[in-house]
Amino acid sequence: MKTVKDILEAKDQSICSIQPRATVFEALKLMSEMEIGAVMVLDETGAVSGILSERDYARKIPLQGKTSRETAVAEIMTPAERMHTVTPANTLEDCMVLMTAKHVRHLPVFEASRFLGLISIGDVVKAIISDKQSLIDQLHDYIAGKFG
Repeated sequence: MKTVKDILEAKDQSICSIQPRATVFEALKLMSEMEIGAVMVLDETGAVSGILSERDYARKIPLQGKTSRETAVAEIMTPAERMHTVTPANTLEDCMVLMTAKHVRHLPVFEASRFLGLISIGDVVKAIISDKQSLIDQLHDYIAGKFG
């Protein structure tokens, strides 16, 4: 059974982040450049303050009459204490259950209090499909007599 650790090992280890006092526009620009749907919010010391997702933007900027160029990330981010998180030991199925139940597309990964990375629903689905394809290939080889 594949785990979050497997996803992290296969991913680029760089962490895309922004500071809480940056503008939402700067965060959106960063997400666009990196082609990602969420960015971690880290304070000056590198501690996790929260996460900012496209969903945070969509629900909190236009609907509240704010503008992205004048609003600080800290005003609309999901704060660290409200984030849904996983550990490297969580299975892909754990992630799917959590993402589905909580309606989130990104899960920060922590080991104790140490932030390790961020996984997306795309990462999880890709890993599950790869795992299933591997099983299909093994069964096909078995049926075809390659393991005789």
